[in-house]
Amino acid sequence: MFDPGSRYTNVPTQTIEVKDATGEQRMVRYKLRRQLPARNTMPTLVEHLVRQDERLDNITARYLADPTQFWQVCDANVVLQPEELTEESGRMIKVPLPGLR
Repeated sequence: MFDPGSRYTNVPTQTIEVKDATGEQRMVRYKLRRQLPARNTMPTLVEHLVRQDERLDNITARYLADPTQFWQVCDANVVLQPEELTEESGRMIKVPLPGLR
């Protein structure tokens, strides 16, 4: 269902039985909420100094060789909104070792 590199790959799936608009029962599958790692538990690959107009996908591509893994950098910095990490130049952000979820 999800790409192997997705942040949701290892999140458990649940099933619930609900009535649809016609009154028929149907099964709905959904992912449980993804738990964020505890603060400072992810090993750091490198700390990166954000430059003006730098984008998180480019930073992630540089260090993790995959721009779609930006969420790992967000997790390592305990940030829910990716743009927070690069909106201010001069900020030091942690880039975690790749593949640790």
